[in-house]
Formats: sequence, C-alpha cells, structure tokens
Amino acid sequence: MKRTKQEKRWLKKTFKEAMDKELREHKSSFIVFSILRFLVLVILVRQLFMAHYEAAFFCVLTIVLLYVPSWVQVRLRIELPPALEITILCFIFAAEILGEVNAFYVRVPNWDTMLHTLNGFLAAAVGFSLVLLLNDDDRLTFHLSPFFLALVAFCFSMTIGVLWEFFEFAMDWFFHTDMQRDTVVNAIYSASLDVTRSNKVVSIRDIQDVLIHGESLGLGGYLDIGLIDTMKDLIVNFIGAVVFSVTGFFYALSKGRKRTPAQNFVPSKKTADRDYLAQVREESTPPASPADSPSDQIPPAEES
Repeated sequence: MKRTKQEKRWLKKTFKEAMDKELREHKSSFIVFSILRFLVLVILVRQLFMAHYEAAFFCVLTIVLLYVPSWVQVRLRIELPPALEITILCFIFAAEILGEVNAFYVRVPNWDTMLHTLNGFLAAAVGFSLVLLLNDDDRLTFHLSPFFLALVAFCFSMTIGVLWEFFEFAMDWFFHTDMQRDTVVNAIYSASLDVTRSNKVVSIRDIQDVLIHGESLGLGGYLDIGLIDTMKDLIVNFIGAVVFSVTGFFYALSKGRKRTPAQNFVPSKKTADRDYLAQVREESTPPASPADSPSDQIPPAEES
C-alpha cells in the first residue's frame, strides 16, 4: 500500500527527531561529532574558495559519513558504545580529511599503516557483534563457543581487508589512481630475468637509480608498484584483527561479565528506553490515511 505525502513527511520528521536525540545521547561522542563537523565545514569552505573541488567532494562525503553511526543506531536499533562511536568518527576524519584532503598519506610516515591497523580492529569488532546481534537468543554465549566468536571476528576482519585491497587494485587498474602506494626498493629477485629459462632466481642488488627514456627518476632505487604496500596493509589488518579477537575471546569466555577492552567496542540491541525512533513515533500522532477521512465514508441513508 502506497504511503501518502503526509505519511512520508511524518516519517521523515520523526526520523529526524530521533536522529537529533541519538546524536545527543552520549555527551562525549556528541562533542567529538560537533567538533569534527565544524572542522570539516571550515575546510570545505576553504577548499571551495581555492577551487579544489575534488577536496570539497571529500569534505561533503565526510559530513555524510559522520552521520552514519547515528543513522545505524536509529534505523537498525543498535546501540553503539561511546568508545566505538568516537573511534569510528575519528577514523572517518583521519582517513578522508587528514589522509586525502591534507595528504597525510604522503606527508606523515605510516599514516596509512595506522589506519589499516585500526580498520582491522574495528572490522573484527563488527564481525564479532554481527554474531551477537543476529542471534535472537540473548544467552548466546552459553551456546556459541568463545573460540568460534573470536574466529568469526578474525575472518570477517580479514575478509574486509582483502576486499578493500581488491577495491584499491581495481581503482588503480581501471582509473589509473595510486591507492596502492608504491615503494622504493634497492634489490630485485626475479626468475623472469633468467635468460636460460630454467626458473632460477636472478638477483639485482644495490639499485641506486632507475632510468626511464634516459632520464633518472631520482628516487634512489627501484619503484615497486604496490605489492609491498598491499601486503603491509594486510599484515597490519591481521594484527588489528588478532588484537580484538583475543580480547573478544575472553569477553565471550566470561559471558560478558569480565570487563575487557572488547566490551567497549561491542554494540548491542537497543532497549526500549533508548529506542528513540519508537518513542518519537509513539508520542507523535501519525496523519490520518485517506480511508479514515470522513469524506471517504459512505453517508447514512436518509429515512423516508
């Protein structure tokens, strides 16, 4: 049954009110959200004045992404712990504004490595939480092995990491970007250089420069085209996944009673007192449907 325009407006209005309440639910995360949004708006105006429209796009994208944690909580009725929400907000700002707009990926050593490590940790937290949230039994830790939960968290995180590297490779291959950062190396070990075709590895060491069409690249070595960067990203993603999986294991082993770092990063289902969307819609009167309007009712027959 199609909704009327009044019903759609009512749904949007109540959802917006629920979002406002959700944003202000935790004082700490709301302060972080407000500061980051203000900074992004300032940077957006600056980029527009400088006619850096690509950077301005990243700013707009960041503003949208900053609302995602609250949207998820309202729409899916999931409660994100403040520590997790703040970490996600800072991760978005660090990746898009600092990393892309301010070129921290190039200017700050190991910036990309730090973010991939954090991504591995967060993705493992998401994987761990999915098992908890998708299981209707609130006592799931009695039925599911703690090792199984930790293993799911780890595998989910590594899958996300691999899929992201697939995305980076596709962007570089089809759109000629440089998401898989190159690495300067000083030695090559390759069987492709074996002129005897006997699969022997030929080594070229102490590479100090590379000439392209007779011109020096001036990099002090050979330029690897992303393999080392990809493997490094997967390794640090592995480290982040292992860190959460281990803490998640002990969290599940204690059936949630023993406090571990994982406890601050595990979402839960919303309780009735925190389900702001349901509260707002209960307090607000929905518009009457056309079928309920007096004009649509059949008038009583007149007595003769």
